[in-house]
Amino acid sequence: MKATVVSAEALFDANRGPLQWEWIAGHAYPERRFDEVAVRDAQSAADLVGYLNYLHPYRVQIVGRREVAYLEEASPEDQARRISRIVTLEPPALVVADAQTPPDRLVAMCERADIPLFVTQESAGFAIDVLRSYLALHFADRTTRHGVFMDILGLGVLLTGESGLGKSELGLELISRGHGLVADDAVDIYRISQGALEGRCPELLMNLLEVRGIGLLDIKAIFGETAVRRKMRVKLIVHLVRKETMEREFERLPYEPLYEEILDVPVRKAIIAVDAGRNLAVLVEAAVRNTILQLRGIDTYKEFVARHQAAMERNDDNTG
Repeated sequence: MKATVVSAEALFDANRGPLQWEWIAGHAYPERRFDEVAVRDAQSAADLVGYLNYLHPYRVQIVGRREVAYLEEASPEDQARRISRIVTLEPPALVVADAQTPPDRLVAMCERADIPLFVTQESAGFAIDVLRSYLALHFADRTTRHGVFMDILGLGVLLTGESGLGKSELGLELISRGHGLVADDAVDIYRISQGALEGRCPELLMNLLEVRGIGLLDIKAIFGETAVRRKMRVKLIVHLVRKETMEREFERLPYEPLYEEILDVPVRKAIIAVDAGRNLAVLVEAAVRNTILQLRGIDTYKEFVARHQAAMERNDDNTG
């Protein structure tokens, strides 16, 4: 699933906090949107926001200190021509930043052309960063997965498995061991770049964890702010299976690392059998530590195979 539209009003409201901006012109068309073709063809959010540029239409045009000077230092005729050309760019919105005062002609043009004009005291560079981050998330491919998503040793780990295996109870134990909860039951996953996934909690479930027999727990209220996270990159899937399933369907020592694709992005995967007496929290932590080693280029299994091969060659030499 992928969002394809965002209105000027939604853009303004979503970024009112970080940018502290004002809407000073173009109020008559709050539903003004990005051109859908431009969004579809954009390589990244960087293509949808940038400094005022007459060669790049259909994007949020940022007017900073230099751009205001470019408009104001021209003769009245040139200024009118330069400002009128902005209409042909069909921007979803104009943003005047760097604590600049927009020229009167620019304000009047936005009113006539129904182009929303926002003014912020923040720097133009900061405004671009904020808007690109927002749009990258908004237009990202997204999906929802069932499971418990956690920050374990700084790694985003998605705990999956069939219902009734104790994923939430495992999550609670990991939280008690100092790790952080992102989401329980449902995890919203966004592809924020070609090879990166970001997991977030649906707003309805924020900070909540359901444990059978106890009910809903507010993790933030019980364990404090350090026990929850707003978002994490998805780096590892730990899939819980029953012991019988593990013995029947999975290799005990897979030679190659396992992967599962989410939104066409491969994510490392570990399989852990659930059985009486097994400390799943310790096993999950071990799987995470092993993944961190693999990401650093250290593969224990391959080192063991090389060691075993060397031992066999030595035995052959001794036999010979």
